[in-house]
Amino acid sequence: MNSEFMNNPNELLPQVREVMAQSLLGVAGALSAMLQAAVGHSALVIFTEDCTGRPQKKAGLVEVTDRVTIAELDVIRHAADHSTLFDDALIGGTRHRVAVWTAETDAILVLIDAADKQLPASLVALVQEVWELIALSIRHQVMAASPSYIADSRSASRERASLIADITDTHATTLGSLLVVLRSPNHSDAAARQRSIDLAAAAMVQLRAVSDRDRMLSEEPVQSAFERLRDDLAPLVRHGGLNVEFVPPPTGGRALPGEVAQAARAVVRGAVLALSDSDSVERVRIQWDCDGSNLLIGIRDDGAGNIDSTSPALTQLTARVAVLDGTFAVQSTPGWGSQLDIVLPLDVLPSTPLPDAEGLTSRERDVLGLLAAGKRNRAIGEELTISENTVKFHVANVLRKTGTASRAELAALVTGSR
Repeated sequence: MNSEFMNNPNELLPQVREVMAQSLLGVAGALSAMLQAAVGHSALVIFTEDCTGRPQKKAGLVEVTDRVTIAELDVIRHAADHSTLFDDALIGGTRHRVAVWTAETDAILVLIDAADKQLPASLVALVQEVWELIALSIRHQVMAASPSYIADSRSASRERASLIADITDTHATTLGSLLVVLRSPNHSDAAARQRSIDLAAAAMVQLRAVSDRDRMLSEEPVQSAFERLRDDLAPLVRHGGLNVEFVPPPTGGRALPGEVAQAARAVVRGAVLALSDSDSVERVRIQWDCDGSNLLIGIRDDGAGNIDSTSPALTQLTARVAVLDGTFAVQSTPGWGSQLDIVLPLDVLPSTPLPDAEGLTSRERDVLGLLAAGKRNRAIGEELTISENTVKFHVANVLRKTGTASRAELAALVTGSR
């Protein structure tokens, strides 16, 4: 995207469209590749609260991207203050020159080690317009909540919960012990002891703030999630001629994990659209409730009562629910309408180690999980943003390390271990 390319929308628009067509797991790499010629950078980070499972999407220098923290990105976003920022910032544990663009969705695009002196105002504005489109595309993909994205979000939640728990326990124990020692009357230097107590207490407060911030990004109050659903369905209610009754959940209920909130809204939207396709449906009732362990969703229409769980319009919805170990039941009565009952567990089930698979690398486990879900090599490559030949290489290694002779046997091994 050099100056000549900037003036040629016939070349720019197809590249933007290609980035927007990427999966949520591949959008950072595609956007980095598109911007590299115009704004050189060593790494790219996207930070968006639309994606509660993985709010960071990264590409480039792993020495930086593997160490980027939410706390650092929060500071950068605050400094940008809804505008473009070119400055030095702490990111990945070290200071780098960054270029930051903020979208209307509040998502930020951070280019690391990006020089700003050579960037004309027209290029800065063009990147802003491109980023607005990409950020909006990310939001729309999250709203769609495909089964693969929900599965990835749940996996991320499991990893993050374990990591945060380990960090919290380790630091709390260390700092608690430090406080005990420093408060001991056996120490003579009172001033040093008081200063150390203050530092340790401040460190504990900071640790709690990081933990709370992570929790805020990964959870959503059930009432807020329901209100977002009402907003999503507002155009259908306003222009579609459908009478939708919303029965909100009780106040003060347990917060929903991000992937559950996303899946719930996507499933309800899809179900309402599927039901409204029938000319006989005039009224739909949507009810949410929470029993402390599950989100309970009930959807009822006044249509012909001829829909069942095998209806094509519901197939994608049942897949989303299944990824979260939920249930999707359909009960129809001819002439009286249909009732959809959905149960989504709120707690992440602990993962079970695969038998005879201790030697698998992280990437091989990613491939194994997608393979077990029935995906072919090309689809796995697209999901993980790697080539089909690389997928074949990983599959061969997985077969060898697990002692299995075929993909079918490998899938059976995974299914049997759960």
